[in-house]
Amino acid sequence: MSIDLSIVGKRLEPITHTYTERDVMLYALGIGAGTDELPFTYERDLKVLPTFGVIPAFPAMFSLGPVMQVNPMMVLHGEQRIELYAPIPPRGTLTTIPTVRAIYDKTKGALVIVDAETVDDKGTRIFKNTFGTFARGEGGFGGDRGPSGPRNVPPDRRPDAVVEMTTLPQQALLYRLSGDMNPLHADPDFAKMGGFDRPILHGLCTFGHVGRAVLRTYCGNDPARFKALDVRFAGVVFPGETIVTEMWKTGASDVILQAKTKERGEVVISAAAATIAG
Repeated sequence: MSIDLSIVGKRLEPITHTYTERDVMLYALGIGAGTDELPFTYERDLKVLPTFGVIPAFPAMFSLGPVMQVNPMMVLHGEQRIELYAPIPPRGTLTTIPTVRAIYDKTKGALVIVDAETVDDKGTRIFKNTFGTFARGEGGFGGDRGPSGPRNVPPDRRPDAVVEMTTLPQQALLYRLSGDMNPLHADPDFAKMGGFDRPILHGLCTFGHVGRAVLRTYCGNDPARFKALDVRFAGVVFPGETIVTEMWKTGASDVILQAKTKERGEVVISAAAATIAG
């Protein structure tokens, strides 16, 4: 089918999300936090993990449905960025406004970039997500190919820090309770239809593990110091595997990183960078 480029720059319908401390703690458990991270998993003086910001904005990934008919089975989540403007409150109602920033022609598919800015009930900006989704089979429409070439390349030296986090065999079952109920992450039959011999971990669950590694290593577990995380999803994690996050400090506020599985050595997060406050 042809791609309708007129939707570029189009602001889509707002998305409202109400949540409580229970949702915040469930998300923390879903991305592997536990008894050693009680500020994020216990209600007394509860703090919110910065990557929780993907949850209220997650429906923006599917907001193209009314304006662009794409087979959801052919859509892959390719890239993700979150930028924080203020600490996320432990409860509240947030509104996300998605905007189609660009559609790039990658020949074998179309890369759709959606910016999703989220505000609180007073209109104060809290965070902004950028979702990059790849629609397989929708390329070749003669559009701009978009930015190319390597980005966020790790320096040619050993990492400055390495954090290993072992996921639970039931990690995907926990994470999906925060909103992404795709059976690919729970049902072995659906996983086989997707080309996997067993269910895989959500990419945004891996994203959360990497975010925790940055938060612990360079922010002293203070969410106010965590400003941005930008990644490309390069591979899959199977529940029960260990996510190894390698980090290089390249400036006062800049960290280049990548993540791989300890068991298979497969890179699962690439072209990644975090911004932190000093």
